[in-house]
Amino acid sequence: MTDSVARWFRSYRATAAPSCRLVCFPHAGGAPTAYRDWGRSLPADVEVLAVCYPGRQDRIGEPFAASVHAMADEIAGALRQVADVPLALFGHSMGSVVAHEVALRLDAEYGIQPLRIFVSGSEPPHLRVRETQAESDADFLAELRQLGHSSLTAIEDPMLLELVLPSIRADYRLSAEYRAVPGAPRHRAPMVAYAGALDEGCPAEVLGAWAEYTGGAFETRILPGDHFYLQTQEQQLLAHVNGHLQSDLRLHRVLGAARRRTA
Repeated sequence: MTDSVARWFRSYRATAAPSCRLVCFPHAGGAPTAYRDWGRSLPADVEVLAVCYPGRQDRIGEPFAASVHAMADEIAGALRQVADVPLALFGHSMGSVVAHEVALRLDAEYGIQPLRIFVSGSEPPHLRVRETQAESDADFLAELRQLGHSSLTAIEDPMLLELVLPSIRADYRLSAEYRAVPGAPRHRAPMVAYAGALDEGCPAEVLGAWAEYTGGAFETRILPGDHFYLQTQEQQLLAHVNGHLQSDLRLHRVLGAARRRTA
């Protein structure tokens, strides 16, 4: 494993001979542990790689990313090194736009088309709301509590709060400053967009606008819950994700066999 692969990705289950890799991008302030249990719910040959953004967990001593675009450049370069099997991308909230930007780079710069792109709990780039981050820590924490942020346990502990608050603030800044590059091509890969039924920031009509970003098949899926629905609906979500992965892998094998016959 190269240094860049080891720096960016965490795997919580050994996969000797993966049929594909599902690369998972956390939400703002999130960590790869958000996807720690996913490997146990997916087939043994699906390797889950969880992205670790700089400035948290074992990367806590590193500077935070300068922008979503700069981070996507590095992640795409690292993923190129593990593209010996098909890749699929899953991003939640801020992770959705990071996954989107990484997929664009994989295709345009390295000729790697993901099996499928899964986006979750996020408006598409052209409809993202540019919210101003609360200046005081007290107001910012109140906003996180109202959202039901996944780090609530940590932010209620004064000692842990000192560790996690800088990364959450840094990611919210990245998300607020993110702008899509005008004229970027549409993905060739199919796309699925998910949201919680009670997520007021990502209603169904907004979620459906992700269709503008792909030339492949597109669908939306609404699951019970709020912005962090994937914590309570993990099994239902993963069953749906895996159904697509298995279908995509079958098609990938058929197309691969056809190319070999005509080569």
